Amino acid sequence: MSIQPVLIDGEWTQSSGTGTFHAVNPATREPLPDAFPVSPWDEVERFIRAAHAASLEMAGWPGDRFAAFLDAYASAIESRAEQLVETAHFETALPVSPRLKDVELPRTTGQLRQAASAARDGSWAAPTIDTAANIRSVYGPIGPVAVFGPNNFPFAFNGIAGGDFAAAIAAGNPVIAKGHSSHPATTRLFAEAVQEAIAATEMPPALVQLIYRTSHSDGEKLVGHRLIGATGYTGARSAGLVLKQAADQVGKPIYLELSSINPVFVLPGALDERLEDLAEEYSGSCLMGAGQFCTNPGLVVLRDGPKTQQFVDTVAAKFEQAPVGTLLSGGVEQNFATGIGALVEAGAEVVAGGQTGGGAGFSHQNTLLRVSGETFLKNAAALQSEAFGNGSLFVTAGSDDELIEIAGCLDGNLTGTVYSDTTGKDDALYSRVAPLIRRAVGRLINDKMPTGVAVSPAMNHGGPFPSTGHPAFTAVGIPASIHRYAMLQCFDNVRADRLPPALQDANPTGTMWRFIDGNWTQGNVG
Repeated sequence: MSIQPVLIDGEWTQSSGTGTFHAVNPATREPLPDAFPVSPWDEVERFIRAAHAASLEMAGWPGDRFAAFLDAYASAIESRAEQLVETAHFETALPVSPRLKDVELPRTTGQLRQAASAARDGSWAAPTIDTAANIRSVYGPIGPVAVFGPNNFPFAFNGIAGGDFAAAIAAGNPVIAKGHSSHPATTRLFAEAVQEAIAATEMPPALVQLIYRTSHSDGEKLVGHRLIGATGYTGARSAGLVLKQAADQVGKPIYLELSSINPVFVLPGALDERLEDLAEEYSGSCLMGAGQFCTNPGLVVLRDGPKTQQFVDTVAAKFEQAPVGTLLSGGVEQNFATGIGALVEAGAEVVAGGQTGGGAGFSHQNTLLRVSGETFLKNAAALQSEAFGNGSLFVTAGSDDELIEIAGCLDGNLTGTVYSDTTGKDDALYSRVAPLIRRAVGRLINDKMPTGVAVSPAMNHGGPFPSTGHPAFTAVGIPASIHRYAMLQCFDNVRADRLPPALQDANPTGTMWRFIDGNWTQGNVG
């Protein structure tokens, strides 16, 4: 059996490990032919030491160097677009078009180029000069970054191509990419494009390296290694918290995207005004991609009223009529069924679906659950457990006060949405509920579903725990996302010729803050 090599310090190398795994085609449940290695600890240390050496070599390099690599990498990906899309389709069962070809791949290359632009501009580094005290500071690279990619975005969040990767490189760090076991061949193709871009831009061979899998204990050792600067992780909450504990024990930053049910509050006036449109919009959002989005709307809170039951019935009918999508893996299928079972045990009743199967390969019926507001409040923690897949829980509040109480007990989420009447009939209730939702979510949305995450400088794809590990950081949105992989570097009375270019008085470009004669001013240096 041929085992695919790992990428260490610019060389495709046969792993010294004895364990292997195969990806599985979710649509057929059949293993794919390529075998991939499980890297042992001594091999992981080789990755870390090569990345550390690269980080020392690149210390002080201008952003232009990293921008050139990111631009070249985006072009190398585009030259492999057809092969990437085909491979990812077989490994994930995600549709070729529009999902992979027309949406996710362009988003991936687009965010790489946005990161390149930020690296070239340099303003993300926030250079600051106090001329009187001769103290200067700037954000700079933190050191080697380990990036763990998820199963549900083989391109845009891939450990070797996604947003965490782009941000870490833009900050000037080498990346050790931990591929996801659901799509290793896709990740290997990205690594081939990486090599091409590294060679074209004369970057260190260990700028980007690729591990396919490690043991759980070795993953913990990786994120806590003394030479690792920081870690980015997107995936299951249970595994993420184990990694967080390992990193926290040694004071290493780790940025986590864990779980989110993305509550949607539909106020009474909105149902009176556009019930059918809301049911169509909600069903499409919840079932898109078989619900396998971190921003999938998994909880809907309604005020009981004349049209509430009609709305529930309409959504249930749409769930039953819609095709059942293919889930990403057997693990997702099992975990979704377990999650639905836990919600039922906590007091929810099944309105539609509820059983495993119904689609091609790994699948589960489109499932709608319902619970009263009173029951939800009695068991709010259990009823906010994420069931990752094509399902949702509707909560019916018996009064405005009960609806407000529900909003006040929300766990942290990536998003929170409020639909209201467009003529102002719901404004009084909105003014009570929105501040409570605002505190519990990273992104507050009005009158649209949360499943789209624009790659915008203003985007916050983050939120309070358990949606992420820290509410002050975003995984999407450059330049803000770059700061996760940077450290604040201060220079006190350092000679001018020893300062980073961004902090030198003679530097004719860039925008910074300067403290002159007791006043802060912002402008170009020089």
